[in-house]
Formats: sequence, structure tokens, C-alpha cells
Amino acid sequence: MKKFLIVGLGNIGAEYENTRHNIGFKILDTLADEQKVRFETDKLGDLASFRFKGRTFILLKPSTYMNLSGKAVKYWMDKEKIALENILVISDDLNLDFGTFRLKAKGSPGGHNGLKDINAKLNNQSYPRFRFGVSANFSTGRQSNYVLGEWSKEENRYLPELLFKGANLVKAFGTEGIGNTMNKFNGPLEA
Repeated sequence: MKKFLIVGLGNIGAEYENTRHNIGFKILDTLADEQKVRFETDKLGDLASFRFKGRTFILLKPSTYMNLSGKAVKYWMDKEKIALENILVISDDLNLDFGTFRLKAKGSPGGHNGLKDINAKLNNQSYPRFRFGVSANFSTGRQSNYVLGEWSKEENRYLPELLFKGANLVKAFGTEGIGNTMNKFNGPLEA
């Protein structure tokens, strides 16, 4: 049975729930709702799992806050004996236009503190990541306020469709492989 660890990055707490930085949590919530599974609080995070097309998907929302996500990823990767290439980390990305999907097999953290910590804890950056574009629609020095801010009215119009598409990307990653999934999902929001 092939197992996948799907890590949605975000911050715990009601004040962060609908922020851009929590897109990883939101995609996992969408997937869990679709699969009718519930998150349970466990060591270093909230977990849920389901089986789909002969694969096991373990969903992890780290409870360590964004900048310390690596500790939770390392712990659950080791505990569940999941290979590096079967991990998928979902994060927001300021360098991509809103709604753009970018799935990659490896890469630099690109200034994302959650990814920086995962790279440091795993001592590796060769793990798949799914970056969700949130755009860089903020003035100089306002980056933190922007990613910790709530979605605009316009963004909220597209969010349900994008969350559904993100959930489908995760399932495809586990069942169709990263190459096929990149070809199918990478690209901008189709208006």
C-alpha cells in the first residue's frame, strides 16, 4: 500500500483561519470534507487519513505555526515511514498570480519561512511542493499583513472552485504521478 503525507501549511487559531497564509489548511479541509474524514489532534498537528484508488493519504496540518513546520513534517514522515518523494507540501506563494498552481518535484523555499524550516529539518529540498499563488498585491513593507490578511471579495468568488481543484491535484499526485499532475494542473487561474 503506497502512502503519501500531504502537508498543508498554515497557522493554528481562529484569527488565521481565512488568511492567505492558511491556504494549505484550507485545501486539506476541502479534501477531508470531500472524503468524509475528520481531523484528530495528535502529536505536532491535526491528522486525517483516507484511502483512494489503492493509496493511503495522510493529511497533516502542523500545530507548530508556519515557521516551525519542519518538526511536524519530519516526525510524521519518520513515524509513518514515508519516502521523501511521497510527501507533498502545500503553501501560499507571493510570486505567483492569485489562483496560479505550481507543482514542483523540488526547489528552494523562495522566501517562504515554512518551506525554509522544512528544508532545514529534513536537510533536503528534494520533496514535492504545491504552491498556490496569492499574488503580491501589497505595498512595500506590508508583506506580513498581506499574507496574514483575509481574502478579498473578488478572491473569495473563485476560492471554492480553486479549493476543489487543489483537492483534485492532491489526489492526482498520489495516483497519476507528479509529471502527469504537473501537466494537468500547473498554470494560472482560468477565468
